[in-house]
Amino acid sequence: MNEKENVMVVKQLFEATAKGDLLSVQDMMAENLDWQSPVTRVEREEVSWSKPRHGRKEIAAFFKELFEKVQPEKLEPFEFTAQGNRVVVEGRNRGIARTTGRTYEHDWVMIFSMHDDKIVRFRHYYDTADVLAAFGKK
Repeated sequence: MNEKENVMVVKQLFEATAKGDLLSVQDMMAENLDWQSPVTRVEREEVSWSKPRHGRKEIAAFFKELFEKVQPEKLEPFEFTAQGNRVVVEGRNRGIARTTGRTYEHDWVMIFSMHDDKIVRFRHYYDTADVLAAFGKK
């Protein structure tokens, strides 16, 4: 696929995510997917979804864990940049920590690596401090 087609796939992913269509999201992933969101080396109970995942089944578990802990409100991609098989997206999102009702908001960068119109690698970079603050943690 060319860079323009790769960007189209990633934009479709954001559209499916916004609709809550997780089956379509999973269909855009390769069977051998390598996923990490957020990329961090520090494990925290409040951000339990932040561990490496592999394959479609584990992506379903990622979303289940994420949605149990937070209620996403807005996912806003701003800029899409493609080079070769990679698409880099800059954006912002907002959500609510379910246990406290507190809102968080942060900027992020997502990097998608593509192969044969499927996402094979995903990295989501953001500072988890604002999420922890929403859970009442430091």
